[in-house]
Amino acid sequence: GWLCRRAMECGRRSGDSKRRVILFILCFCVCQSGAETLRYSLPEEMERDSFVANIAKDLGVPVSQLAARKARVVSEGSEQLFRLDQNTGVLTAKGSLDREEICPQSDTCTLVFKIFFENPLQLIRGEVEIRDVNDNSPVFPEKEMVLKILETASLGSRFPLESAQDKDVGSNGLQNYSLGPNPHFSLAVGTGKDGVKYAELVLQRQLDREEQRELNLLLTAIDGGSPPRSGTARVRIVVVDANDNIPEFDREVYEVRLAENSPPEQLVVRVVAKDPDEGSYGEVHYSFTQTSERSRQLFQLNAATGEIRVAGNLDFEEVKTHKMVVRATDGGELSAHCKVEVEVLDVNDNAPEIALTSLTASIPEDAPPRTVVALFSVRDRDSGDNGRTECSIDGDLPFSLTPTFDNYYELRTNAALDRESTAQYNITITATDWGTTRLSSRENIFVQISDVNDNPPKFTQEIYTMSVTENNSPMLRIGSMNATDADAGKNARVNYALLRQEGKEQPELSVNAENGDVYILRPLDYEKVRAFEVSVRASDGGSPPLSAQALLRVVVRDENDNAPVVLHPPSDSSAAGELVPRWAPSGYLVAKVVAVDADAGQNAWLSYELAKATEPGLFRVGLHSGEVRTARAVTERDAPRQRLVVLVRDRGHPPRSATASLAVALVDGFSEAHLRVSEEAPTADPDGPLTLYLIASLACVSALFLATAVAAVVVKVRRARRSGTETLPTFPTIATESSAGSLPRSYVYDVCFAAGTVNSEFRFLRPLFPCFPAGLPPGPGEQRSSVCSQDVANLGEEGD
Repeated sequence: GWLCRRAMECGRRSGDSKRRVILFILCFCVCQSGAETLRYSLPEEMERDSFVANIAKDLGVPVSQLAARKARVVSEGSEQLFRLDQNTGVLTAKGSLDREEICPQSDTCTLVFKIFFENPLQLIRGEVEIRDVNDNSPVFPEKEMVLKILETASLGSRFPLESAQDKDVGSNGLQNYSLGPNPHFSLAVGTGKDGVKYAELVLQRQLDREEQRELNLLLTAIDGGSPPRSGTARVRIVVVDANDNIPEFDREVYEVRLAENSPPEQLVVRVVAKDPDEGSYGEVHYSFTQTSERSRQLFQLNAATGEIRVAGNLDFEEVKTHKMVVRATDGGELSAHCKVEVEVLDVNDNAPEIALTSLTASIPEDAPPRTVVALFSVRDRDSGDNGRTECSIDGDLPFSLTPTFDNYYELRTNAALDRESTAQYNITITATDWGTTRLSSRENIFVQISDVNDNPPKFTQEIYTMSVTENNSPMLRIGSMNATDADAGKNARVNYALLRQEGKEQPELSVNAENGDVYILRPLDYEKVRAFEVSVRASDGGSPPLSAQALLRVVVRDENDNAPVVLHPPSDSSAAGELVPRWAPSGYLVAKVVAVDADAGQNAWLSYELAKATEPGLFRVGLHSGEVRTARAVTERDAPRQRLVVLVRDRGHPPRSATASLAVALVDGFSEAHLRVSEEAPTADPDGPLTLYLIASLACVSALFLATAVAAVVVKVRRARRSGTETLPTFPTIATESSAGSLPRSYVYDVCFAAGTVNSEFRFLRPLFPCFPAGLPPGPGEQRSSVCSQDVANLGEEGD
């Protein structure tokens, strides 16, 4: 009913009419299956694997559904008596069923079983009645019974006989007694309140000890089977001399209530019979008669005192009431009888029993709440509150118990599961009864949580920085990237891959897909690539796979693999020419060696030194600037032509170097010296890109300078005109007519561009005195130059 209500509630909540119909049908099936009971009948002592029923046919279920829904049969109790064939749907008995062993104290013997279906869960109750077969004959406790009867016994006296026992029940049980023919006794057969047949001898003719001391009779017990079975016992009657008083009990029936956990030797009751006779005729002895063998084993009777004590272990669940007959016999062999009825009281001495019916050993971690994990039943053999049970789960676990029907419970999840936090659960189920002294039992259920790919890989770092020295060997390992995945199995197997960026050149890099090792495929050149970045993706093996990305930055370390390159003077076979006047003082700047190194850091730090010179003491080179200066003043003794070799060296390990050669001319006059140097220096290659760049730069700077100068002159002239106070300067006529230009005679300069110099810088030489025409003497304070104006004109033509 609970399952039906739950299904109907789900149907009402669903907006889909089709789903509502399906849920209604499912509810109807489950409710019908829960309420229906299959009943079958089977005779006992059938052979093993005997046919009981065709379950598939009786339920109207296709045979293919039995295996698909994992149909199985479970018997109550620890022993499984039936087997269900999923291929045929036939229910068979596992072995021969003996009703007397299965139900020894019951008139009816019914075995209860349950059939379970999964997907969806369905339970069907079944009963098999074991029909009794007349396979047991009545048996007397003793083969010979001895009765001592007084010869004075009156006619009609009754003498009880030992009852026969028949394990069969119903019509196959004990039905009648018969007595062999004799002249003195007849047989009276009666039925007790418990339905058990008993027999008594009835005296029909007076006994005479002197005539016959003993009589031997044959008593036969007959059951109602077809054909009937019987058992016999010999009754020997001893005729005793007269004893006119018989023992007499104070009560006909002794009723006792006794707890089932009563210890051995505990007094149950004391029966008392009195005989007024004297001597041996007044002495009474007690014994059991018409008492079952099981009761004789559980109780002990003191023959002298009449005390009945516990002799075995009583069990309420086995036998609830014991009925015994006690006979009191005096010395004259006269006897009387009384009944003792012992009611066994239930004590909470049985702990609940947990029987696991269905178990899902492994569930995925993304299983929704209320997922059924296991199905089990709880049984307590006690009665009343002692047999009522309740179940609980030990600890704070994401599981709960839901009672279903007929003492069955479902173990369900009640929260989301996470395998990464808990991979398995050891669930302890405790079943406790409601007895005064509560008993409990435990059952451990192990549930494995299977992994689901719900965790992406995680890199140990967001950015990895690795370095490699240039000119490395191919396939050089420079480091490793590591990503971990909290999942398990293939979901935790991480693969690495480079992410290709569209529009960008793929770097010379490789990442091992399995372990994340990073390799440089080809040698790198620091001067081309100093650093680069790539993205690396780590993907797991799940379906669908999850991934993460990390940035890999590769820094190329410089190696001293480039020698310095001399930019000025050019590194060709001929040396550049530099002019130094004879009057140059110490520290005079002769030239500057310009060099660069394509390396970086210490490998690019350059130092300059004078490696070779015509006059070693005349020149010096700046260690870091590369400036070539005079170390002392130039003298007349110094050779007019000097050749210098400057060594440029970096600070790498090992250091690399280059040399620059300079040709220096010591001159007295600019024009003559310039002509000589120009004749020696070859014309620079007009196609050299560096010379072209330098000439273009110099032209731009010169144009800017001239434009600035013109602008300044224009502004000054305008201001002079406005003021009107200043007059333009006048120059001597001779100076004006001179071909040396319009500058004052003492400041005439020649602008020279050396054909062999790269930087084509301006050279400011000492003043050149103008040439005077023949016969024209120099003015006051003037002196004639050693170089005539014609020479200057020639020099200009050569410079052009």
